[in-house]
Amino acid sequence: MRSSPALIEIHGLSKHFGPFAAVDGIDLTVPGGEVLGFLGPNGAGKTTTMRMITGFLAPSAGSITIAGFDVAAAPLQARQVLGYLPEGAPLYPDMTVAGFLGFIAEVRRIDGQRRRERLDAVIDQVGLGDVLRQPIGTLSKGYKRRVGLAQAIVHEPRVLILDEPTDGLDPNQKHEVRKLIRAMARDRAIVISTHILEEVEAVCSRAVIIDRGRIIADGTPDELKARSGYHNAVVLTVPRAQAGAATEDLKDLPGVERVTRDELADGYDRYTVIPTESVSIAGAVSGLVRERGWSVRELYVLPGRLDDVFRKLTGHRQSGEAA
Repeated sequence: MRSSPALIEIHGLSKHFGPFAAVDGIDLTVPGGEVLGFLGPNGAGKTTTMRMITGFLAPSAGSITIAGFDVAAAPLQARQVLGYLPEGAPLYPDMTVAGFLGFIAEVRRIDGQRRRERLDAVIDQVGLGDVLRQPIGTLSKGYKRRVGLAQAIVHEPRVLILDEPTDGLDPNQKHEVRKLIRAMARDRAIVISTHILEEVEAVCSRAVIIDRGRIIADGTPDELKARSGYHNAVVLTVPRAQAGAATEDLKDLPGVERVTRDELADGYDRYTVIPTESVSIAGAVSGLVRERGWSVRELYVLPGRLDDVFRKLTGHRQSGEAA
């Protein structure tokens, strides 16, 4: 059950650029304690929506409330409780990391002992201790991303909007940032826009897919994966010398729609047995394995695949379509 109260409330949100509807009547509520993955193909309306939530772009219609403050009627109060990491966050290249974060703390009116405590905390959380005296312009893309994240959280916002938060980070850095996001979500609402579906499964408690300015799917990652054609599919790896006509044997099982086969380099074949309408076929596949006496290296059931659901819902787009 989702927690309350809602920290983000969006009703009837639309944005038109001339006759083009970039965002077309979105309704969305995000409570505290939730990490929402905001997904969609290029040109779907993700960035436009996030810019309206953060007050950088005025909507054509609809309302947005952040922690009880209407973004249009009380923009200053709304921004005081909001942290924002835009994609390609603009930073001052000539400032040092320490100077920039100190400047952000000053803008946020964080003074005295709390200022020192908050700066120390975010520098430690995001891992910037080794580059504090370096000009931002000399940093790698990954470090610049970490500076952007640090400025977004220095004032302990109740709502965080993060656009591609792990872009440019190596696997270890991605792990640390995702761990930080999960920890911060305990008493905050966090929205993450990302193209990395693995990130949604790693940190998000809920995912929304937007396309052509409208929400077309909303649920937990497991709920969305259950809509995949790979939900309840069985993966089976057996020695190639034993398998023989395994593809045809597997296709003949009740409830099987199709079978794919991949030749592995070590003399094994991996079969993915895809069911009709997500029916359970694990028992039938296991029975066939026993009957044939195959030496199985792996046999497991897939929960589904987010990439499959994403393509299924947004695959109408043609290559070269304007973004």
